[in-house]
Amino acid sequence: MALPRTTVTDGTLTEYAAFAGLVRSLGDDEWAKPTRCDGWTVGDVVAHVAGTLTDVVSGRLEGLGSPEVTAREVDERRGAGPAALADELDASARTAKELLAAFDDAAWNGEAPPGVPGTLGDGVEALWYDTFLHADDIRVAAGRATETGPGLEASVSHLATVLESQGWGPATLALDGVARHDVGGGGREITGDAFAFVLAATGRTDPAPLGLDETVNVYR
Repeated sequence: MALPRTTVTDGTLTEYAAFAGLVRSLGDDEWAKPTRCDGWTVGDVVAHVAGTLTDVVSGRLEGLGSPEVTAREVDERRGAGPAALADELDASARTAKELLAAFDDAAWNGEAPPGVPGTLGDGVEALWYDTFLHADDIRVAAGRATETGPGLEASVSHLATVLESQGWGPATLALDGVARHDVGGGGREITGDAFAFVLAATGRTDPAPLGLDETVNVYR
């Protein structure tokens, strides 16, 4: 279940604004750096994030998040630079703000688009998570320091929703500095650094130091 509606809507829009600012700060050498997203450069990661938001606000929801759609998002923006993609992000975020304000509570708590677990609110939270995590992919590739903030809470919440939908658990995420989440009804407590959990649960680091195995990777 997503975080409270206002938290998610405000947090998602703030995350996109911060992401656009990060994109504008990237130099040509950083733009071409390989990332921990297999086969993608920094520029490709940005193209995916911009493309996803544009697809969402344009109603192109079929297959969203699939390898085929993410590849299309990147291919459509091949050759676009930081300024162009940051401008696209800003424009699509303005449309997203209008759309989010138009949803009533019934729609927010209603079914998410096909392929997205949970409610529409969970789907918006997924966008927040994706943007937050890909910002770190970019920072790591560019040799910059990791930044966390409210996106970390959203990421743990989203991953709990996905793990629940995948039948993982039962377990309770009792991670440092974020709310507790029961998965599969709750069970043994998973403790430790919340950001380390996010990296492990997305296949970016080894889950063993957290006492977990590869089944925690939502992309396995």
